[in-house]
Amino acid sequence: MPKAEHAPKYRFRDISREDFGLVAKWLAEPHVAKWWGAPETELASIEEAMNSIETRPMIVELDGHPIGYLQSYDPHLEDGHPYQDQPKGTLGVDISIGVAELIGKGHGTAIIRQLAAELFANGARRIVIDPDPENRQAIRAYEKAGFHYVDTRTSIYGPAHFMALDAPGVTDT
Repeated sequence: MPKAEHAPKYRFRDISREDFGLVAKWLAEPHVAKWWGAPETELASIEEAMNSIETRPMIVELDGHPIGYLQSYDPHLEDGHPYQDQPKGTLGVDISIGVAELIGKGHGTAIIRQLAAELFANGARRIVIDPDPENRQAIRAYEKAGFHYVDTRTSIYGPAHFMALDAPGVTDT
């Protein structure tokens, strides 16, 4: 991994309908398809999120090139969301690196670290993420980014290895 001063910087931008072809391609990649649903179902969900107040779907760019999809969401804005037991100011995130050649090179950890720093700078107090318990690679990336295990939950997508990262200076959870 490069030294911090040479670490890659990522750009997070709102997704647009023009991105759907690329996201559909990523969703069909074996390393993404294993953890996500059918591309047409996921794209419909992303399109719905584009018009919601609780979720912000985004594209991750590296050096001006799209490399992945991520979203942040406020569980307190969604009726009956299972993570409403988290403190106010909590945001959830989901991420997938779409470009297979970039997997296992530290990008997941670096993206999550940068995203967390930006969300905390904008007032978030806690960030949660919920990978499948069998997705050891993702769990390890999130641990490297500072997330800690909270508990195992069952979401609408199945079992979740629920993890959290608190903003610097936040100790009351």
